[in-house]
Amino acid sequence: MQLVKHAANIAYRNRSIESSQTVIKYINNIKSMSSSTAQEYKNRLDDFAKFVHKTYECNIDKLIEKILSYDIRNKEKNLSPYDVLSSYAAHLTGTVAPITIKQRVVTIKNFFEYCDIEVSVRKFKLKVKLPKSVQKDKKALSKGDIVDILNACSNIRLKTYVMLLAATGMRAAEAISIRICDLHLEHNPPRLFIRGEYTKTRSDRTVLLTHEVVQQLRNWLEYKYRTRRVSFYDKKVNKSISEYRMPPKIDNDLVFSMNASSQGYLSVFVRSVYVELAAIFGNTLDRMGRGQREESAGAQHRKITLHSFRRYVYSTIADLGFSDYANFFIGHSGSTYYRKSEKEKVEIFSRIEPYLTFLDYEELERKGADIASQLEEKDRLIQNMMRKQEQFEHLIQSLIDSGQLKPK
Repeated sequence: MQLVKHAANIAYRNRSIESSQTVIKYINNIKSMSSSTAQEYKNRLDDFAKFVHKTYECNIDKLIEKILSYDIRNKEKNLSPYDVLSSYAAHLTGTVAPITIKQRVVTIKNFFEYCDIEVSVRKFKLKVKLPKSVQKDKKALSKGDIVDILNACSNIRLKTYVMLLAATGMRAAEAISIRICDLHLEHNPPRLFIRGEYTKTRSDRTVLLTHEVVQQLRNWLEYKYRTRRVSFYDKKVNKSISEYRMPPKIDNDLVFSMNASSQGYLSVFVRSVYVELAAIFGNTLDRMGRGQREESAGAQHRKITLHSFRRYVYSTIADLGFSDYANFFIGHSGSTYYRKSEKEKVEIFSRIEPYLTFLDYEELERKGADIASQLEEKDRLIQNMMRKQEQFEHLIQSLIDSGQLKPK
C-alpha cells in the first residue's frame, strides 16, 4: 500500500509541472531568449513543484490562485508570497549550496512576478532571508597539473577535449558546440569558429589554436571516422551480418559527439555530450586521487573542474603582460577601447603559444633551445662590454700616469 501511494505521489509531481499552463507559458517565454536557460528554469520549477505538493498539498496553479487571493485581513486562509519563498529557502538549506539556494528562490520570485504577484524588493529583503555564500579560494592549476591530467586521460576524446580547453580557455559548452565545419586547421595560424548561440556573451568569435592542439584534433578525427566493423541484423536474409564501414564525415557533426549521423549536430544535444564528458573527467580525477570536492554544505562541485582550465589560461596570459588580450582570448566582453589589428593579435598569440603547449616536447625543447641561445648571446655581449670597460679604465689610468691627463 505504501509503495502504491509513493508511486502515485511521484506521478502527481511529474504531472503537476507538465500540466501547469502557467509554467508552460513561462518556460516558452524564456525559451525565446535561450533554450538552455529555459531548461534550467524548468528544472528549478520542477523542484519547486515537488516542494509545493509536499508542503501545501496542491499544484503550482492552485498555489498561484491562493497567493493572488491573499487577503491581509484573513491570513489563515491565504498565502503570502514572502511566506512561500521563505519556507522554500528553509527547505533547501543544508541540501544544496547557498548560491544554488539563491538562484532557485530568485527564479521562483521572478515566476511569481510573471504571474502578476507583486513582490516588493524591500519586503523581499526583510522577510526572505537567504544564506550568504562563502567565497572559496579556487584551486589554481599549474602547467604540471595539466600535464598530469592529460597523461591520465584514458581515451583520446577526453584528452583532446581537455587539451582544447587548456589551450584556448573556452567555456565547456563552447568547446562541445564546435562542429566539423567550424574547424579551420589549414589556416595560418590555425583557428576555429564559435557560434554566438553557444557563447555567454551571445556573440560569434574566432579562437586561435596552438599547433599541438591542431595535431591532437586531427588524431581524434582520424580515430572517430576510422573504418570499423559494424554488426547488424538483416531481416531479408534473417541473420546477423558484420561489415567494415567508415562513418560519413558530415560538416554539421559535433566534433566531440560519438555518433556521426546524417542529421548532423541536430541529433545530438550539446548538454548530453557535456554531461558525458564531465562524468568521464570526474572519474579521471578520482583515479588520479585529485577528485576532492568542495567542503561547503551541499556543495557537489570538485575542487578541479573543467572551468579550472579557463582560469589557468587567463592567468597565464595576464602574467605575461597581456591582460586585455587575455580577456579577448577567452571570450570576455572586455574593454570597448581595446582594438588590435589581426596581425597584432597573431603576433601576441605567437608569444604566448609556448606557454599553452603541454605535451609537444619537441616544440618545447626547440623553444627552450632558442631561449637558451638568446641567454648565451646576452652573456657574451655582457662579457664583451665588461672587457671594453676594463680596457677603457686601463687607458685612462695610463694617461694619468704619463701626465697626459690630469685627474679631476
